[in-house]
Amino acid sequence: MDATPQIEDPINDKPMPLLDHLIELRRRLVYSMIAFVVMFGVCWVFKFRIYGFLAAPLAEILAKRPDLQGSLIGIGLTRPFLVYIKVAVFGAAFTGFPVFATQLWLFVAPGLYRSEKRAMLPFLIATPVLFLLGAAIAYYFVFPVAWSFFLYYFGPTGGDGLQIKPQIDVNEYLGLVMKLLFAFGLTFEVPVLLTLLARVGIISSRGMKRVRRYAYVGMFVVAAVLAPPDIYSQCALAVMLILLYEVSIFIARMIEPKPVEA
Repeated sequence: MDATPQIEDPINDKPMPLLDHLIELRRRLVYSMIAFVVMFGVCWVFKFRIYGFLAAPLAEILAKRPDLQGSLIGIGLTRPFLVYIKVAVFGAAFTGFPVFATQLWLFVAPGLYRSEKRAMLPFLIATPVLFLLGAAIAYYFVFPVAWSFFLYYFGPTGGDGLQIKPQIDVNEYLGLVMKLLFAFGLTFEVPVLLTLLARVGIISSRGMKRVRRYAYVGMFVVAAVLAPPDIYSQCALAVMLILLYEVSIFIARMIEPKPVEA
């Protein structure tokens, strides 16, 4: 079967010089920046609620440990203000992700054939859904166990040892939370990326199976870099990557171009 698009599968793009492409790219970047600024303003209005949402997993665990009497601390006069700036920036980047993806699509779409657009539509829908799913798994399943693991080493030491009281820097905590949310969210984009590459013929399910053992090692390395230094978070992220890799192989086998029979 001829893989070349036919006349009934037209392309919408028109010949454009390089300068016009750069102008179009600048326009999409400007729209993305405007969306980011708007979302930043909205998130700034709700900064206290966003901060409370991010701090809730730790607050719930501390509430069960009255012996710790822990709380988040801000070092320096300007630290609380800078923390809320960070919270608003994170909220704008997180909630603006669909807009950024849409602008990227609008820049690329005119150069695609109609059949290619239909093939990519499921990936466009799956991208924000999988990102939110990965972040939700981190928030509701990984955080409670990871924070409990760390806080286990605070408190009474037994004997005549001095008790270790937690003084958790709010900037460090939020940085860790945001890092993990984005790490798990981006991790769940692995099937989208791999199946899209398989769909256009760059990789194949057979090739993914052939390098499976090396991919597993690489996933544990990635998990060790992205996750905090506790075994649970690292293993959870690595297992997620492995499962998503296997899902990608399964999907790629169904959608990859079939070899042409002689």
